[in-house]
Amino acid sequence: MSAPRLTWKPDLPPGETPLYERLVSALEQDIAAGVLAEGVRLPPHRDLAYALGLGVGTVTKAYAEAERRGLITAHVGRGSFVAGAETRGAFALSTAPEHGALDLARNIPPVGPARRRFADAVARLRRQPELVDVLTYALPDGLERCRRAAALWLRERHGVESVAAEDLVITLGAQQAIALALGTTCRPGDVILCEAATFHGMKAQAKHSGFNLRGVAMDADGLLPDALDRAAAATGARVLYTIPTLQNPTTRTMSAARRRDIVEVARKRRLVIVEDDVYAAYGRSDDLVALRDLAPDITFHISSVSKTLTPGLRVGFLAPPDAARRNAVLRAVRAHCYAAPSLPALLVAQWIEDGAAHEIADEVLDEVRARTALARAILAPDAPPSPACVHMWLPMPELEAERVAGRALRAGVEVTPPSAAIVDANLESGLRLCIGAPPDLETLERALRIVAAALSSEDEAPARAVV
Repeated sequence: MSAPRLTWKPDLPPGETPLYERLVSALEQDIAAGVLAEGVRLPPHRDLAYALGLGVGTVTKAYAEAERRGLITAHVGRGSFVAGAETRGAFALSTAPEHGALDLARNIPPVGPARRRFADAVARLRRQPELVDVLTYALPDGLERCRRAAALWLRERHGVESVAAEDLVITLGAQQAIALALGTTCRPGDVILCEAATFHGMKAQAKHSGFNLRGVAMDADGLLPDALDRAAAATGARVLYTIPTLQNPTTRTMSAARRRDIVEVARKRRLVIVEDDVYAAYGRSDDLVALRDLAPDITFHISSVSKTLTPGLRVGFLAPPDAARRNAVLRAVRAHCYAAPSLPALLVAQWIEDGAAHEIADEVLDEVRARTALARAILAPDAPPSPACVHMWLPMPELEAERVAGRALRAGVEVTPPSAAIVDANLESGLRLCIGAPPDLETLERALRIVAAALSSEDEAPARAVV
């Protein structure tokens, strides 16, 4: 593919600010310097992204912010153009919120239930006998009390029966658990199989560590066993990363039969499974068995409290498949951070033991059910019933998803950049909306109605949502 010919190719200023902000700054400087005159048509999002080595979502966000500031004007079907001086002076679109964009991009649960109990929990920590232990280095797998509480939580809330306290390692959230599982199993250059659209944190980890992700086709039940078998045979991959329950971003959940089929393929192809099970508390049912319970000898099980209690404590849980790989994980912990912080894990353990964690999770689930119902009513009234979840998925072509995201941002709502989750756009693409981040139902409704308008803008029909 040859590089597109551009009317404008900026030099991005160095710095630690986000790339989209640096792109807006370069645009603003070139307009002020007369490099870009009024009415000049800017390069299409995809062409500029290709030329600068950026994600299309980064350029979309930059163009949307530039339009919000009055630097450019956008016309569906025609493109984006440098605005006149009078428009630039106006600075902002009237549709944008006064204090920044409404947030449908961060995939977090409603934090009110945890916030209401947090001060009391901190006060009661003073009476915990292990409190003095958090002032020194912890063991690399965490305090034993915290591991016992975590095993109890996984059994009672996630339905995982095969994990005991001595199996677990306390981590800095699920993100570190993913890094540890992959870092002790893979080498740079290795292929890792995953869903065709996957957790953007997994994509970031793969890029940072030099792993190559290969997306595997899905259907309504999640990963397709035959597609997984073919991908494993073709690539020689040794690892499968999967989110079997309420998959991020597509919200699909593997059926019991599908889970058994995936394990069968994994054994046939000698794959290690990295099971990211952070959403299991939302989609738990008696017939859905964790992959860890089906194949404990080949499965790294990962979970955290970030999606069910609160994300800020950064407490995750990792259960390696055997003692040898657990020891490898502990060596990696020693090398990277020596041990996860004990204080947040002790607070979580206290919540689990006194029942507060279940109260918080129940309140969060009730709130997410209400939010899911609201999102379905506004965006997908004809969609079939599905479990509550903190994110929803709008299937559509990648370019259309980028355009919808841009229109929503110009109107004051930030969604996850579509390119953030896509591994293979030929197999799976769409737009993820995170419905847990807004502070209340009223704010969420306002944001969802803006997205609905972005979906139906001009002559485009709304996409069908899967909630």
